[in-house]
Formats: sequence, structure tokens, C-alpha cells
Amino acid sequence: MTTARDLALVAADPQDRTVVEQGDLSLALAGAELIDLLDAEALTLDGDLLVPAGPAPAGDALLSEAAQWLADGGPGETVDDWLWRRGRDLAGRYRTVLEEEGLVAPERRSRNPLRRQHTAPADPSAARAAGERRSSGEPVLGALAAAAGLTERDDDMPDGLADDRTTVLAAVFQAVTELAGERQRRTIEAAAFDNIWRGD
Repeated sequence: MTTARDLALVAADPQDRTVVEQGDLSLALAGAELIDLLDAEALTLDGDLLVPAGPAPAGDALLSEAAQWLADGGPGETVDDWLWRRGRDLAGRYRTVLEEEGLVAPERRSRNPLRRQHTAPADPSAARAAGERRSSGEPVLGALAAAAGLTERDDDMPDGLADDRTTVLAAVFQAVTELAGERQRRTIEAAAFDNIWRGD
């Protein structure tokens, strides 16, 4: 399993009642893909610039797609640029693929919440392995889970990581912070607009 898949599986755990912003999770998944591409030696970093370095790893359609996106990004793409470009709706795409592969149970999509949906139970082995990796304290998955809002956020980078991993994780945390600021700004603007219409 890749870091991105493990993160998606942890986020899909039905026993975890944490409410996760899909934008935060998408950014964290995009960062996880960069980590996976670094691990597969399909990518290197020159500072914060992405440098494709080899063929995409086989066996994971989304990671192969990410490697193709990396090649399509052209020279000079930064980690930050990648997170925003690749991260758009990425959480939903991972969820769809995991459902199609039977690794997580499909979300209820019926308009009638009382209507039963007969779906095959999800294969628990992959989710169990992802949960064990998370609970083992593995630093990269732990930091990405925190960035996505699955655990309490600590902005300090884990010790002992290579510089390229630290660069990616720092960019993920910065992007999530920017997205939270944008959500707050929109909330304030919407509240001000409502006040104008009410005459407050």
C-alpha cells in the first residue's frame, strides 16, 4: 500500500467520527502522492521544484496517473503548485477507487435514509494495515493525517526525515492553513451579506 492509499483508508474508517474537510484531505493526499513518488524514485526535488526522475511505479492506477500529471506539469512546477493543481477533488477520487476495489464500503447515496442498500462488506485487511501503520507512529503518515484533520495538528515537523520529505510536508501544512483562511474569509463575507439583507 502507498502512503496516499493508507491515508485515504484511514480517512474512510467508519469508526473514526472525525469530521474532515474534503479540501484538507485532498491536499494531504496530493502531498502523500509526492512522498510515494519520491519513495519510488520517480521524482526528486531541487529545492521546492519537482523534477521527474523515472518511470511511474506499476500496480497503482492513481499513483501512475499522478506520475503522468507530474510529467505534464512542465519544468519549474513547485510543490505548492502541485498540491493545488493535483489536489482538486482528489479525496473523492480516492474514495471512488477504494469503493470500486472493495476496500471500503460504499457511502450511502440513497435519497431515502431509511432505505437499505445491499452492498458487499469491504475487505478489512487493507484498512487494518493502514490503521496499524497510523497507530505505529510512522511519522510521514502521522503528519499527513494531522494536516488532513484526522488527528490533532502539530506544526512541528517529525524528526529524522529527509529534507525532501520535510519540504513536502511543510508545503502541505501551509496549503491547508491557506485553505482554512479562505474558508474563514468566505464565512465572514457570507455572514456580512446576510446581515445587510436583514438590516443588522
